[in-house]
Order: sequence, then C-alpha cells, then structure tokens
Amino acid sequence: MTYAIREALAAFRRAPVLTGLSAAMIGLSLFVLGLFAVTAHNVRSVLRQVESRVEVVAYLRDDADRDAVLQAQAELQAQPEVREILYVSRSQALEIARQELEELSTVFSDLDVNPLPASLEIALHPGQKGPDVVTAVAARVRSYPFVEDVRYGREWLDKVFLLRRVAGAATLVVGGAFAAVAVLIIGAAIRMAIFARREEITIMRLVGATDGFVRRPFLLEGLITGLLGAALALPLTYGLFRILSDAVFELEWIPVAWIGYGFAAGGILGVLASWSAVRRHLQEI
Repeated sequence: MTYAIREALAAFRRAPVLTGLSAAMIGLSLFVLGLFAVTAHNVRSVLRQVESRVEVVAYLRDDADRDAVLQAQAELQAQPEVREILYVSRSQALEIARQELEELSTVFSDLDVNPLPASLEIALHPGQKGPDVVTAVAARVRSYPFVEDVRYGREWLDKVFLLRRVAGAATLVVGGAFAAVAVLIIGAAIRMAIFARREEITIMRLVGATDGFVRRPFLLEGLITGLLGAALALPLTYGLFRILSDAVFELEWIPVAWIGYGFAAGGILGVLASWSAVRRHLQEI
C-alpha cells in the first residue's frame, strides 16, 4: 500500500495539468449535481409543507340528511388513508369566514341568510397525500348523493409533484452527461500514465508482479482525483447557494448526508474511470 500511495502521488507530479483537468471535470459534474440537489431538496421541503396542508373538503347540499352524513363519516374514517374527519356546520363556516376574512366581516354581519354550505374536512395520514391517493379519496367522497362539490387543489398538487419529478430527471441527465465527460478525461490521464511507465510495468510483470499490484496505484490515483473533484464542487455549490439565498429568496442547504454521498460519488467515479482504463490497457502491454 505504501508503494501504491507513493506512485499515485508521483503521478500527480508527473501530469499536474491532466490531473487538475480530471478533478475539475468531476468537480463540475458534482457541482451541477449539487445545484440540482439543492433545488430538489427545496422542492421537497416545499412539497412537505404543501402536503401538510393537503385535505379533501366536501361541501354538502343544504338538504343533506344528518344521519347519512354521520354514516358517511364513519365509512370514510375506516379508510386507511384518512386520519381525521371534521364536520363544519353552516354556522361554523360563517364564523370561520368572519375570522379569516376580516375585511369582509361587515358584509357577513349584514347577511340575512347564511350562503355558506356545511362541509366535511378530511385530513389524510402523512405519506398518503400523493395525487393518486388524494384523487381516489375525493372520488369516493364525491360518490355520496348529499355531496355537492369536492375540492382538494388538484391542479397545483399535480404541478408540485410534476416539478419534483422533472427536477430529479434533470439531475440525472445533466449530471450524468458531465460525469461521462469526467470519466473520459480521467481515463485519458490514466492511459497516458500507463504508456509513460510502459517499460517499468513490463519489467514488473516479468519479475512476477500481479495485475492487482500494478493496478493499485492507478486506482488510488483515480480515487484521489475523484475526491479532489468533490472537494472542489462543495465550495462552488455552497457559494452559489449563498448568492441565490441572499439575493433571490431564502433556500435550505442540503443535508450533511448528501454531502457525504457527493464525496462518495466522486471517489467511485474516479475509481471506475481508472479501473476501466487500466483493465483495457494492461491487456495490451
């Protein structure tokens, strides 16, 4: 292992430009992934806030039978997605409107007839607030004859979940493209190092050195290059995060575990690129 470390560090001195370019490309790949990670994390945070307020509201007809409503409440409450059902009478709805819409309180006070319907506010369990689940619950509620209308914000709920899927797909596509370029550059650097030491490697194999022994310094070189790229990407990502957070709107920084995943990805990317290049070119020596 001492030999592998010494040779890996020597490779950086022999080809600093290629090493720096390889690390920069990995850093750029992880920088792009980091930006999308920040975006995805904040979209997820917004989504959690939105999901916490997601509920199905069923507005009841004025002639709704109270016993039928109670029976429907019991049936819906038995559904695994439903956490709680709150019955809001017409008088309660009017009082809530007066409190939440203070600018219209005088209007509500002057009404001779209460125009607001009674309703059932159906809260769902956490993890049961995706578009498909909410739509299914809304359809079940709408099937009762005493229900006049059902609201749950389907349009914006679908858009929020679509945004999360688009952000995830864009992260994989763009980050993957940069990662592929980084692999090619690291592979080129490793191949040049192999050819530069072609005679040395041939002699080592003649005296009994195994492919694993020969390969080890190059794999370590790829690992260090990948970690350097990750170390470069972290301050770049955080710097842009601070600029956007201070100048545009406040953002949340990604979890610490995600940073660890970024370093792991950089190291794995470097090792895989080195392994591929070494495996192919050792066969030619």
